[in-house]
Amino acid sequence: MNKFEHELILCIVNEGFSEAVMEAARSVGARGGTVLHANGTANQDAQRSFGIVIEPNKDMVMILVTSEIKAAVLKELYDKVGLHTPGQGIAFSLPVDAVVGIGVTDNKQ
Repeated sequence: MNKFEHELILCIVNEGFSEAVMEAARSVGARGGTVLHANGTANQDAQRSFGIVIEPNKDMVMILVTSEIKAAVLKELYDKVGLHTPGQGIAFSLPVDAVVGIGVTDNKQ
């Protein structure tokens, strides 16, 4: 059993594909996310390795999900906005050991 109740999914896509990320994530249970605009720094070697053209302007979408739906969200992101799509996205997750502000109550008052 996973000791973490939540996971942070980070999905980095070409600029303009953040809504596609959220549509995919919501389709399997995610409730929302935060979009940050970023610049990629990949070099020509990385472009040759992946066999794709790497656009410098990126959207990074942060999505907090329960551990129960993490795998489903990652699979849907791969299917809908992965490297094989125009969004050319990558996604990964990080465990989250504490959350406040989303209906989680703190009984230490």
